[in-house]
Amino acid sequence: MHPPDPTPPSRLQLPPGPWSTVLDALCAQFPAIDRARWLDRFARGRVLDAEGQPLDVATAYRVGLEVQYFREVADEPRVAGEVVLVHVDAHLVVADKPHFLPVMPAGRFVRETLLARLVERLGNPHLVPLHRIDRDTAGLVLFSADPASRARYSALFGSRQIEKHYEAFAPALPVVEFPHVRSSRLERGEPFFRMREMPGPPNSISRIEVLERGDGLWRYALTPITGRKHQLRVHMAALGAPIANDRLYPGLIDAEDDHDRPLRLLARRLAFVDPLDGTAREFTSGREL
Repeated sequence: MHPPDPTPPSRLQLPPGPWSTVLDALCAQFPAIDRARWLDRFARGRVLDAEGQPLDVATAYRVGLEVQYFREVADEPRVAGEVVLVHVDAHLVVADKPHFLPVMPAGRFVRETLLARLVERLGNPHLVPLHRIDRDTAGLVLFSADPASRARYSALFGSRQIEKHYEAFAPALPVVEFPHVRSSRLERGEPFFRMREMPGPPNSISRIEVLERGDGLWRYALTPITGRKHQLRVHMAALGAPIANDRLYPGLIDAEDDHDRPLRLLARRLAFVDPLDGTAREFTSGREL
């Protein structure tokens, strides 16, 4: 028997097409997954209808039919490091994650994710991350634990009412006046998972301060005013001080995870006024770079 799934299934509404069965449609939509693997998933009850009932392999195709399926990855790598629970209540969970652990399923990671570990540990399938941090980054991530209050907390991020503070080690910037504000336009680059600065109206803003001037690397306080993908990493690299051990910026380094050389970036602190009762909330990571 397949172990209980700590993350919810993916959903797909079948598009128009020439197929006779749901199986045919799934094979066409996901060519990287061969027909034998889809047959195996059907046999194990891993392909469901909108109500969560297993579909038969002969189920007829119908445009717009909602299909649920569980992502599976063969030989998924184990991610070392423990997740620390900083706070748990009926509405919020704050977790302090290690380097290299993704927040959500993506690519070759499905069960080895922060979400999966928390769902399994807390027994709450309703957990949803309210924001994301990179797999390479360690530190705090805020989760909604109750669908009824989720929108109230999610709105904090859209209206910039939540303070996110990071720390990083990076090369010295002796000619830059601090605090420094970096404002630029970020768009997808090449390959698709990297970002780049482009001409045009700014859509990303970061505040950068120096906490400690060392003989080699300096320790910086980084505050993202906006929340673009890889924003802090791109901004520091653009200033000429890429964050120590960054595998993506300024150049792409094709390397396996090196737990002796993690990205020296930490999501240190989250602070906001609770939208439910008006109390000031502040959470701090216990990790050190």
